[in-house]
Amino acid sequence: MKQVVTKGIILARTDFGEADRIITVLTPEGKVRLMAKGVRRIKSKLAGGIELFSISYITYIPGKGDVSTLISTRLDTYFSTIVSDINRTMFGYDVLKLINRATEDLAGNEYFELLGVILAALDDKAVHTDLIQLWLYMQLLKVAGHSPNLKTDKQGQKLSQDEVYTFNIEDMTFIPQKAGRYSSQHIKLLRLAIGLDLPKQLSQVKDAGEVLPTTLQLAKTMLRQFVRI
Repeated sequence: MKQVVTKGIILARTDFGEADRIITVLTPEGKVRLMAKGVRRIKSKLAGGIELFSISYITYIPGKGDVSTLISTRLDTYFSTIVSDINRTMFGYDVLKLINRATEDLAGNEYFELLGVILAALDDKAVHTDLIQLWLYMQLLKVAGHSPNLKTDKQGQKLSQDEVYTFNIEDMTFIPQKAGRYSSQHIKLLRLAIGLDLPKQLSQVKDAGEVLPTTLQLAKTMLRQFVRI
């Protein structure tokens, strides 16, 4: 039978039987479910290549149903710093669950690349997890085609540095309002989070910490509108 060789990131693992495990793997070509036979045995040759928070080369044989058979693995990158910090580990679990849910219907190379960037950022203790989270939320919105309007308000006027705004979640636009909670600083941070290539670049934004909590909450609200998180 034809073998498939690709890179993969483990999203989820479920024990099956006495020694097997079914794993959900995100690859550049999409998401696959694989049966890793005997992987829970101490001397399994497959175990080293299906660790969480890693990128591995995997070889599998496509199955007739929705579960294929894993036949070999080779570890490429292991993000060991993540598992040395409990907070980053727990956030890492949340990220894997979120990506798994976000790719229920469709998973392309953009999601694989995105997750790789997130794991690398989590592996760098110099990058605050809140900045990583904000960047991830905005990138997921962009990949899914649900980016907010960060150029003009609901009336089509250019967003101003002198205005404060509320946010309309239905059409993803800002509305000028004297009692609004979002300023040009919030909007700037959202623009950078959706435009920058790496979460680490957000660390260079001056005074980001002042508006980060409310900006992060807004990004989470936007994502909830389109992805179950």
